[in-house]
Amino acid sequence: MPNKPIVDTLDETDIKILRCLQQDARLTIKELASKVMLSATPVFERIKRMEREGYIKRYATILDAEKLHKGFIVFCRVKLRPLNKQVAQEFCETIRGINEVTECYNISGQYDYLLKVHAPDMKCYQEFVLNVLGQLPMLSSLESTFVMEEIKNDFGVAI
Repeated sequence: MPNKPIVDTLDETDIKILRCLQQDARLTIKELASKVMLSATPVFERIKRMEREGYIKRYATILDAEKLHKGFIVFCRVKLRPLNKQVAQEFCETIRGINEVTECYNISGQYDYLLKVHAPDMKCYQEFVLNVLGQLPMLSSLESTFVMEEIKNDFGVAI
């Protein structure tokens, strides 16, 4: 018998709670309870259960990159050499420690990884490529795509 998807353990009230929290994680338990039409105690217990079960990974504040002078966004595709488990692990550990890289994905196709990089401007990104990424011994090649305008960024999961 095939395994049921984990999401089957969530009911409609859990989904409503998650939707509300994705929109505003600062809601108090009382405010959240009002929105999902339950009392505070069961809402609190549901949130704690969803945190324990990993549905809620963490809470975050979304910052305005432009106001913080980090609004120059680049998607950087990276190819490694040689590509093997040890090199990939070393690359991932290194990338986790680089603050300018805000997202990193292992991808299929011509490149191995896709990085999202925030920088103040083109000159700073160039210096980042030369002085940070360019210093990685496993880096074979990279290709950069510069974001001209952000059209949509919901920071969440459609549920």
